[in-house]
Parts: sequence; structure tokens; C-alpha cells
Amino acid sequence: MKTNPISKGIIAKKTEGIGPVTHEMIHARALELALIGGRPHGQIFPADYEQAKRELTGGSDLDAQTQTLESLPESKRWDMVPGSDGHQAPETPNEDEDEEGRSESEQLVAEGVDEAEHDQMLQAARAAAKADRRES
Repeated sequence: MKTNPISKGIIAKKTEGIGPVTHEMIHARALELALIGGRPHGQIFPADYEQAKRELTGGSDLDAQTQTLESLPESKRWDMVPGSDGHQAPETPNEDEDEEGRSESEQLVAEGVDEAEHDQMLQAARAAAKADRRES
């Protein structure tokens, strides 16, 4: 089943459309992640860029190794009874649900919560940096 490419990635911020993801947007988000991580301005790690790109393009929150392990079927991760193949009927995905079984409403709520959490962390990091500058 093909998925709608428009539904992948963040396409709105505070109800304003942001359009296609650019390198500048990824860099700005990586700067925010570095600030939230408590690093000085401009000290951005490659992991910050990777996470920013995943967040903005709708990629998985898991790192590559964890994602690879999660993509393996249970039978390949650990064989409970050696030599036992077992059998599982294929599940038919509901087109209104994502890979985790969440409805579109649940996905929108989760996206809103994530954005609110991000805004709070960013404001707190900025306030802490401003307080540090006043103390210096």
C-alpha cells in the first residue's frame, strides 16, 4: 500500500505551512538541539543534524542500529525453541493508522505535544543561557 508523501514530515509549524525542508531549516533545528543539550552556541554535533533531519522529514526517532533491530521479525531476534519456525498470519494495515497503530487524531495530538515540549525545552534553555550571561 502506498502512503501519501504529503503526510510524511512536519508540514506545518504553529498552523503555518513551512513547505519543503531546507538545509537552513535542518541547521536551525540542529542549533536548537545543541542549545537544549546545554552546548555553547555553534557547537553542533553530527547527531544533532541527524536528529533534526529525522524530525523535520518525518523519519524514525530510533537511531540506525535500533531501527535495524526493530525491523527484524521476532523469529530472527531470538529463537525461543531452536528449530521451531512457527507461523503468523500477515496483518493487514488499516490505512487510517500509522505503523504504531495510531489513528490520525492520535498522530496529530502526539505531534502537537511534541511541538509544545520542544518549545518549552527551547525556552528553558534560552532562559538558562540568558541567566548565565547575566551572571558572567
